[in-house]
Amino acid sequence: MPQALEVPQVLLLPEVKVLKWTRDRFGRQHLWAKKVSEFEVCPKCAQKSSVVYDHRWVHVHDQPLRDKDVWMHISKRRFFCKTCRKPFTEPIPGIRKGKRTTERYRRGLIWACENFGDLKKVRKTYRCSSWLVYQSLREHLSLKLRRHVNYPWPKTIGIDEHFFSRSKGYREFATVLVDYTNKRVRELVLGRSSGELNYALKDIAGRENVTNVVLDLSDTYKSFVKDFFPNAAMTADKFHVLRLLNPAINRRRKEITGDRRTHPIRKLLLRNGKRLEYFERKALHEWLAQHPDLSEIYHFKEAMYGLYRIKGYNQAARALTKLTDRMALSKIPEIKTLRRTFMKWRNEILNYFKTGITNARTEGFNNVAKLVQKRAYGVKSFEMYRLRYLSACA
Repeated sequence: MPQALEVPQVLLLPEVKVLKWTRDRFGRQHLWAKKVSEFEVCPKCAQKSSVVYDHRWVHVHDQPLRDKDVWMHISKRRFFCKTCRKPFTEPIPGIRKGKRTTERYRRGLIWACENFGDLKKVRKTYRCSSWLVYQSLREHLSLKLRRHVNYPWPKTIGIDEHFFSRSKGYREFATVLVDYTNKRVRELVLGRSSGELNYALKDIAGRENVTNVVLDLSDTYKSFVKDFFPNAAMTADKFHVLRLLNPAINRRRKEITGDRRTHPIRKLLLRNGKRLEYFERKALHEWLAQHPDLSEIYHFKEAMYGLYRIKGYNQAARALTKLTDRMALSKIPEIKTLRRTFMKWRNEILNYFKTGITNARTEGFNNVAKLVQKRAYGVKSFEMYRLRYLSACA
């Protein structure tokens, strides 16, 4: 077609001149072109060379045009360098060496990966293999990630785990470490044991910089932090402490009302008593008066809420001591277990009144993890999942 010789340069690569433009029976566009330059520079000795002794055709996939495939067939010249006595093929700006796709095509592929619902639609739209989609996305995410996480440990971090996969026949979990200083995820590790965490995080410098670590009531994380971050003070997450009695309250309530999640008393039992209306509080106490064991557990739950309303470390320490002393007099097994937990985590619980930090930001990033998994319709490769998750939280 004659108008093919007037193709706008924006549709071509730099220094490339179109020879002809054809279309096959499948509707694919074919641009036949060559590079125009007086000389090329030898990649080995950086000397100019204008001795051409051969040509070769390369076939490159370009960005689709109006939903139609575009293939560029470029005649590349073979030069001979008189200085180093070696042949070389001229480079084409916009096409990396050894690649059969243009950089423009790969940029469009990456944009589609980040904006389409799933990668299967990307493969169908760009008419390429799954291998090319995953390879391009992995390269892009790896490069993007190196710009964000290449720095030492911050002053304050949060640690928590979330579900990753059941593809191997058992539940696998991933541990997320959140940078509270820069408000982003610092690292994601497969597993939650001390050995797995030590092996994955040993190369990150500056562990002595960490002075505060927020975590849930996990003995594994507690021992890991004690060994890995020697200068860090641990703070037990307020939300996890307040919910310690919720399973006991639900279990006792089910024995009375049955397993009915819609029962109105369920919400009244689990909510903070200070936030109840007067008539709700009155009805709840009248109902609890008929069930003394559940009433005792509920009042200890309210005492825990009252503990966190105290201002100041010394006042909170005295209040926690009085609370554990009251628990020692109880005959209910759940209260005795709770007292042992409080005695074991006493320092970490009281550190909240010094730092005032919780694991809320870490839980928010765990919600991002769920969205990444749902959007991918499940994840099997932890490497790709880590790249996509860290990129989303950067």
